[in-house]
Formats: sequence, structure tokens, C-alpha cells
Amino acid sequence: MSESSAMPVALLRQESYDRQALQGAVERLFGASGLHFARGQRVLVKPNLVSRGNAGLSCTHPEAVRAVCAQLLDVGVIVRVADSPAFGSAERVARACGLDNALRQLDLRVTTLGRPAPLALSRGGSIGVSRTALEADSIVSLARLKSHGQFRATASVKNLFGCVCGCRKALAHMRLGETPGAMESMILDVFAALPPVAGVADGIVAMHRGGPVHGEGFHLGLLGASATPLALDVALFRLLGLGHEAVPLWAEALRRDLPGADPLAASFPLDAPQAFDASGFVIQPVLDSMRFEPLRFVRGRMKSLLDRLG
Repeated sequence: MSESSAMPVALLRQESYDRQALQGAVERLFGASGLHFARGQRVLVKPNLVSRGNAGLSCTHPEAVRAVCAQLLDVGVIVRVADSPAFGSAERVARACGLDNALRQLDLRVTTLGRPAPLALSRGGSIGVSRTALEADSIVSLARLKSHGQFRATASVKNLFGCVCGCRKALAHMRLGETPGAMESMILDVFAALPPVAGVADGIVAMHRGGPVHGEGFHLGLLGASATPLALDVALFRLLGLGHEAVPLWAEALRRDLPGADPLAASFPLDAPQAFDASGFVIQPVLDSMRFEPLRFVRGRMKSLLDRLG
């Protein structure tokens, strides 16, 4: 592939969540990866607000979200920050991880993605995707790089599963989890239905030895961005020493021949993947079942009810 046709994946060493340093790093990443947003454009910034459990690590770091939002506001973008946890509200998770405080000076608040619209799935059935996400001009999927018990490793594309409204995610695990490949197919169907998505990855402190909630921190010292989120994720998977056969979502993307799935399609205008040391990053060798047990769903629904009452 010629250099002119390669997909830029900007990777940058960033050792801490220092606010001033992060702001400069995000500006460099946006420029190097070709991320440009027009004044007045409506951009949904979609962090990973998975749970109040272990929120300081399971969620995207608040300062990373703030830096991306500040960069977008500086160019005149209309920013909305939102997610939809499987159980409970994004607002409560944002308070637990400190994101509400980080965004206060920017006059932004976190909301929960709602107003589900049915999306027909390629393998049959449908799922409810937030109209708020579907109606945005573009989306910035801002995920923390994690190991994952069901998907082995996740970043910006898997983060888009949060555009499915609320407990429909858990129901999808119950309905599709027993069929090999069905969950990965559904997530890529959601990805295809959304407006243009840019990927940003918070790997300053990634999560390993578990995930997506109960893992441990791993200092990788990396920020990444790409206008082709799959290309960003594939670069990160390879950096962790993973091939497509080990990552179900990547394997399905290759089967569909999606842009960015081929690792040879990426170019690296800033730091090369070899600049980062992922030795010691522990990934679960045997994946858990994709299927959620009914008792887990009931407990989650009770948690959501208590959140609303509280």
C-alpha cells in the first residue's frame, strides 16, 4: 500500500494525566491523524462509562475526556458528552469517576444516551440504538485500552456498544451470547449505522489482569487517535502481541473487509508501536462466555432501579 493511501494512526508517548500536557498531546494527535471538525458541527464525545465499580480505572480517565472536549470546543464544535451503561445512569458513573468535576469548567455535563431506535441486525432481529448517537454529525469514541474477559482486548470500536440503550446491552448478551460470532456481528452492525466515528484511545494507564471492570492498572504511557477507529484498535492489539485470531471483534471485521482491519493499511506519523513496552500486560487466555445469566440481568435491573430511587 502506498504511503499516500495509508490510514494515519497517531500514537504518542504521554506519561501522565497532567492537564496541560494532555491538552498539547491531544492537539498533536488530532493534527497528525487528520481529525478535523467544522465549526458548529455536533459531535458526540462517547467515553467508556461502564460502571461505578472500580470507576477510577474501568472508565476513561476524566482528564483525557476533558482534553478532547477542550480541543473540540476550541475549534467551535458543539460538544455533547454521553454514554449508556448497561445498568444505571451515565451521570452517576461520571460522578463516581470524577468526570463531572473535570468537565465543569468547560460548562459541559454528562448525560445518558437514550431515545432508542430499532436497528435491524445482519444476522436477524434488531437492537435499540440511541437516536442521540444516530443524529450526531460525528462521534469521538474515547475508550480506555483494556483487556476483556469476553472480547480479550477492547478499545474504540467496542466502546460504541455503549450507543445501545441501557439494559438492551445485557439482553443482547442473553439473546446472542450463545451463538458464535453474533455479538461481534451486532457491534459492527451498530458501528456501521452510526455517523462518522473517530477513535481516541486512553492507554496512559491501561487495564489488564481482568476487565472490563475488575482489572488492574498497567502504565503503558500511550495516547492514540485515528479517523479510522478500527485501524487504531488493530495497532493497539498488535502492540499487545495479539493477532486477529485472538480478538473476536477484529476477526469479524476482517471477515467483513472493513477499513482498518488490515494491519498493513496503517501508517504512524508520530511514535511507532515499537516505542511502547507492553511486556507484562496480562490478558485472559481463555475467554468467558458471551452470554449473561438471567440472575446477573435481574441484579443489574435492581441496581438501576435503586439508582433512580437514590
